Amino acid sequence: MSKNILIIEGSPRKGGNSDILTDQLIKGAEESNHNTEKIYLTDYKLNYCLGCYACQKGPCVHDDGMDKLIDKMMKAEVIVLATPVYFYSMSGQLKTFIDRTLPKYEEITNKEFYLIATAAVNEGFALERTFEAMRGYLDCLPGAQEKGTIYGVSSWLKGDVKRTVAMEEAYNMGKNI
Repeated sequence: MSKNILIIEGSPRKGGNSDILTDQLIKGAEESNHNTEKIYLTDYKLNYCLGCYACQKGPCVHDDGMDKLIDKMMKAEVIVLATPVYFYSMSGQLKTFIDRTLPKYEEITNKEFYLIATAAVNEGFALERTFEAMRGYLDCLPGAQEKGTIYGVSSWLKGDVKRTVAMEEAYNMGKNI
């Protein structure tokens, strides 16, 4: 059965290591006849959440396209969150995006999530803090299910991930969604 997969690329660097892995996932998913759409957060100038809760009474005070991104999340069956690791956490772009889902996070229901992180470190344990932050977000979404993670270790310079097992893992993940 074909699924609608939304890939949210949190790297500020197109063609970087997490972007390469999401391309591999897309390749596998499309070979399995799934529909994919990748969003580059760098294509948007998302403002920070102000915590003003205007969104609880009406539209967000920021008119920056975030409402369209939330709608895409609500329509997708599968969501992939991808990020490079900066100082043991996700990119600022992905964190800002997550914070901005506040207006409708309770309506982003029953989604399958896949998590991808890349980092220069050689050991996967160093990415756990990043994945835990992402899992904290999933804990807030009704019915969210974490279905898989990819540890893109040993990926400092652009393209380093091409020499790792994460390439095959991302492709296989896409095939098996």
